[in-house]
Parts: sequence; structure tokens; C-alpha cells
Amino acid sequence: MSRPHYLIAVILMVAALGASLVLYERLPATIPLHWNLHGQVDGYGAKEWAVFALPSLMAALLVLYRLLPWLSPRHFEVDTFRLTCDFLMVLSVALLGYVHALSLWAAVSGTADVARPLLAGIFLFFALLGNVLGKVRRNFWIGVRTPWTLASERVWIDTHRFSARLFVAIGIAGFLAILAGAPIVTAVALLLASVLVCVVYSLVHSKRLERRGVI
Repeated sequence: MSRPHYLIAVILMVAALGASLVLYERLPATIPLHWNLHGQVDGYGAKEWAVFALPSLMAALLVLYRLLPWLSPRHFEVDTFRLTCDFLMVLSVALLGYVHALSLWAAVSGTADVARPLLAGIFLFFALLGNVLGKVRRNFWIGVRTPWTLASERVWIDTHRFSARLFVAIGIAGFLAILAGAPIVTAVALLLASVLVCVVYSLVHSKRLERRGVI
């Protein structure tokens, strides 16, 4: 893992933890942690642990990324796309930090209407993810990991090139749709559908290549 990427991720994690500590006394006894498809809060957690949950998850993610080269089996190493992996690590930590910031803001301000900012952030994450997804090589940790992509390098590459374009398109379209006031349910359905399409594509493409004798 490159030092600059790791340093950025650590700074994001420390900032999230620092925000929790600074705002701790101002927080209510319970903090919103989950929102349903209509953007309504349907899950709370006691602030004694909830306020530190996402910073802890960010720290755990940093540790996991440090261990990925050692954990990865031969021929499935993440070192073959190290810079892309580092970027995705920072991107993932940033998303968790963003969700944590929204949760703290909702708790301090007393507003429960954070579904749109949350979805806007997720769509932006998808667009940035798609921008580099085509560079991800076959591994067990990152990417569209289905039985068909893991079984064939060709299927993996083709699926990730397809998914990269799809995620960028969905990310941008979804982000603009949220800003335009699209229904929350529609936005969530769009996210789920994009993931399902990638899985189905890997299956259909694999069977097509098998029939042609390519794999």
C-alpha cells in the first residue's frame, strides 16, 4: 500500500473519530443508524457504542487492506493492481466517513432527512468506482466476484469493463436524479438493479464464451 494513500485514509479515520469525540456531549442518547426505503429512520443505536461504530469499521478496513497481499493466494494477488486497490481503499474509507458525518449531523440537528444526501454520496461512490473498476484484476476480495468471473480471466476482464461503464453511467444518472427529487425507492432500485445486471452479465457472457469454445 502506497504511503500517500494510506496516510489519506488514516487522516479520514482519525477525523471521523475526532468528530465523534468533539460532539459526544451534544449527542442524544440514541443515534440514527439505519434508514428504510422511504428515507425514514428505522434503526437507532446507543451513543456509547454507535458513535464509534463507523470509525472502528474504518480502522478495521485499513487493517484488512494492509493484510490483503498476505491473504491473497497465488495467481489472485492484489499487487497486480496495487495503485487501483489503494485508490479503492481510500474511496471505501471516505464513503464510511461520509455516512458517519451524516449520522452525526442527523443526531445533532435532530433531522431525520438524510436519505437524499446519503444516496447522492453512494451514487458518487459508484461513479468513482466505475472509473477504475476495469483495472481490477482477478482476486477474491475486490470487484464483481461471481463463480464465472473467478473461473475465467477472460470473463473477469470483460465483466469488469462492462460493469465499469455501467457504474459510471448509473452513478452520474442517479446522482442527478437525486438532485432533481427522484423518489428514494426508485434510486435504491436503480442501485440494486445495477449490481444484479453485472452478476447476470457475468453468467450470460461466460455461457456465450463456452458455447464458442473460447473458454
